[in-house]
Amino acid sequence: MCGIIGCNFKPNQNIKTLTDMLFNRGPDFQATFQIENNYFGHTRLSIIDLDNEANQPMVFDDLILVFNGEIYNYKTLIKSENLNMITKSDSEVLIRLYQKYGIEFLNKLEGMFSFCIYDIKKDLYFCARDRYGKKPFFYSTFDNKFIFCSKIKPILKALDLKPKLNKVALAQYLQYFVPLSPNTFFNDILKLDSASYLIYENKAKSLKIKKYYKINTYKKIHNEQTAIKDIEELLFKAVEQRITADVEVGSLLSGGIDSSLISALYTNISGKKIQTFSVGYDSFKKYSELPYANITAKHINSIHHPLIINKNQYIDSFEEVLDQLEEPHGDSAAIPLYLLTKTIKNSGIKTVLSGEGSDEIFLGYDNYAKFLRYYQFASSLQSDQEEFLDSIISALQNQTKESEYLRRVVKKQNIYNSFGEIFNDKQRKALFRKNPSFKSPSSKKDPVDHMSSIDLQIWLGEALLSKVDKMSMANSIEVRNPFLHKDLVNYLFSVDSNIKMGDTNKYLLKQIASKYIPSEIINRTKKGFNSPYNEWLFETFGDDLYKTILEVNNQTEFFNKNYLDFIYTQAKENKFKQHFYSLYIFSKWYKKNF
Repeated sequence: MCGIIGCNFKPNQNIKTLTDMLFNRGPDFQATFQIENNYFGHTRLSIIDLDNEANQPMVFDDLILVFNGEIYNYKTLIKSENLNMITKSDSEVLIRLYQKYGIEFLNKLEGMFSFCIYDIKKDLYFCARDRYGKKPFFYSTFDNKFIFCSKIKPILKALDLKPKLNKVALAQYLQYFVPLSPNTFFNDILKLDSASYLIYENKAKSLKIKKYYKINTYKKIHNEQTAIKDIEELLFKAVEQRITADVEVGSLLSGGIDSSLISALYTNISGKKIQTFSVGYDSFKKYSELPYANITAKHINSIHHPLIINKNQYIDSFEEVLDQLEEPHGDSAAIPLYLLTKTIKNSGIKTVLSGEGSDEIFLGYDNYAKFLRYYQFASSLQSDQEEFLDSIISALQNQTKESEYLRRVVKKQNIYNSFGEIFNDKQRKALFRKNPSFKSPSSKKDPVDHMSSIDLQIWLGEALLSKVDKMSMANSIEVRNPFLHKDLVNYLFSVDSNIKMGDTNKYLLKQIASKYIPSEIINRTKKGFNSPYNEWLFETFGDDLYKTILEVNNQTEFFNKNYLDFIYTQAKENKFKQHFYSLYIFSKWYKKNF
């Protein structure tokens, strides 16, 4: 992994200073390059081809490359595309493919990446981001200046910008934990969407952005046994590609089916003991994943590293984590992940496998089955029956989460805005008028694919993967995600949805996993990566948590005070705690920046 930056103007801070701000993303080597009024910086975390020849910025034949990521199929591409290579690195493959195909090579890549190729002769920037949003790419065209970076803060420094709040980003954050591409919390800074590329032409000062990849949902696999056999082969291929490195590869082991299977496949493929890392807590042990992680570690005979976090460690790292996130992120798992990757760094491991993506492609969330029941019920009704349906809904317990969810599905309303009521009337009208939202699927769409693709794009692509990248790279750790192997994702969307749903969540994956990991892991109740964050924050800060929120709201008048009171009262009883946490994180960030 690496940090990248580039711009077509002389920045207010010199390029070396800006590049130094990316040190954590690449502590092994840093360098800058300038040609005319174009500046580039790169920080390197050496994983593949540890020699100096692979350092960046990489300059070959009037092309300059800064690249963050890993191309897992680079050796195959060198052979199949007959590429004339000088180095042994995956980075140079991007330059050689660009020389051969221009911009039309992105779908040949299997990997995680964000990069920029500056074409000196054409005086243009060609930049791209991977299919699922694993690697970040922020940019700005403020004041007709083009700049890109792996982080937001260097862009602010380079432009000497005073932060201005993007209120659409705030509206999205309160629904999804993060703002959605292209929004960030800063008005003049954008993020490139996943599976997209941009071209910036210096002379014309023109910017073009285009998607290069879309999941094909054409159904061609209708046999369950065929699907299981093919998926197992693809999983082996995905893990095998991701354990290719010139450094040792470990694994994040939660004790759930996803990380347990990945760790077991590593052992099966390599014949080696894998180093596994898990999190637990010295109190509130109901949140701990260690008991199940220990079962898997013993089963696969891994070199296991359990981390037990206490309240002081959590609180002491709180401000550092908020700083590394750069903008509000509502996923409370960020701090335990930060502490875990810090432990991994101290162990000498640079690269780990992780299970992100499995829930989205194998239908692991309980809400999938619930939504499908509602969808099938709604689809069976004619439009003239909707009034009758309303009477059924109203007969349910008044204003329950279930009845409101069903009402929104049937009426084809936005099903993600249950937290939207937090805004006061004025803010809600202004913000949601600008904020595009996902609607319930039409009858022409496969509802299973619709749910899965939305979660891939929103929950995984925007929230989970950004958290994983920022927390791991804060500690110079590269995280690889075998479940996001492009052939595996595409294959799952080609499988008949009835086969995928089966009679339990992760129906197909569980049948494969039964060959490699204990039944206690496969049959355990699904449990997210949780922590006693609410208990520890209230024990430490008490009413000061709410005072921070009120202080910001008194200044901004963003939120409905009655609703804030309600959320606060509930959070003290450990209810609606994620809502309260999101408001607190935003308020802390707002105070610091504004």
